[in-house]
Amino acid sequence: MIKPDKKLVVLLAALALAVAGGYWGWKKYSAPATVGAEADAATALRVSSDTLRFAADAPQLLFLQIQPVVAFPEPLVEPLNARISYDDNHTARVFSPLAGRVVKIAAEAGGQIKEGEPLLVLDSPDFAMAEADGVKANADELRKKEAYERAKLLYEIKGMARKDVESAEADWHQAEAEAQRAHARMKNLNSSSAAPAGQFILRAPLTGTITERQVSAGSEVRPDAATPLFVITDPRHLWVQVDLPERQLAKVQLGRLVAIEVDAYPNATFMGKVTVIGGALDPISRRVQVRCEVENPALKLKPEMFARVTPIANKQSELPRVPNAALVTQGLYSFIFVEQSPGVLQRRRVTLDMQGDQYTYIKEGLRAGERVVTSGALLLNSELGGNE
Repeated sequence: MIKPDKKLVVLLAALALAVAGGYWGWKKYSAPATVGAEADAATALRVSSDTLRFAADAPQLLFLQIQPVVAFPEPLVEPLNARISYDDNHTARVFSPLAGRVVKIAAEAGGQIKEGEPLLVLDSPDFAMAEADGVKANADELRKKEAYERAKLLYEIKGMARKDVESAEADWHQAEAEAQRAHARMKNLNSSSAAPAGQFILRAPLTGTITERQVSAGSEVRPDAATPLFVITDPRHLWVQVDLPERQLAKVQLGRLVAIEVDAYPNATFMGKVTVIGGALDPISRRVQVRCEVENPALKLKPEMFARVTPIANKQSELPRVPNAALVTQGLYSFIFVEQSPGVLQRRRVTLDMQGDQYTYIKEGLRAGERVVTSGALLLNSELGGNE
């Protein structure tokens, strides 16, 4: 087992070997050339004050990665780590209100379902008892109502005392209340006369997509289960949960627009807005929970994805963004290499806006769509400096 400090040494050594190997390979194919000098067409290199020119098939180009620049919304702070989750305002976690055994699964994960459609059929003694209670309550109400009607008739002909009539009326109202309770119980269970006796049909409480199913035929279920049997949600609406550092709290306000990025779509940005800011900081992490809402009409985002959230000024303000490896720093200034045409690379001074761990936003000196050297800029800079 390699100790942590030895791991670091090995990693740095491997990195140094990779850089040295790239530099050796670059120099192997570099031919000393000056402006106007003729050299082999495959490796010809001409240098001006800030431009390198290679033949289209020069081997040096194999050591470079050149990509078009993409503009992103102007950030206010560095990207924040976040997690995509269900929007609880459009999500239902479905539990069974009764204990019983599953006899049929009527819906599958990934499928669409409408409100009121069946999810599963449950063989439940508790439901059979609830049905029986309803029938008994109806019969008792009818019997006591009839007893009250007879008592009224007898009272009118002086055949019964008033207190007996009042007692019969009280019994009828009690039976009526019990019947109403039994009916409310059955309504709460969303029962259906189409189901066989003693079988309960669990139905979808809303229209959406079934994203999770944690039950199978023959399973015994209970109303106090720890996990839901089904999760139904509208995937077009999602939340993004952000752990906001205390030092960035002043830069995030309710309603602030945010740009959301995920690893699955590296060049795509999803727009959302801040809807909830926690009222207290976590005493251990010194972070506050921030919740953003994001619309997901194309269904690209999925719950439990990791994301990076960047508060932005507005949708219209965009800046070119390049990887940090594309930058070359000399003194107080930063430069990048821009492809003017195939094989022609120009070193250009740029003004930086914000620099993060992986990317840098360019304030001046670069336009979206231009092709930039994202890997190998240091090799180009050494070649350019060596020929000056």
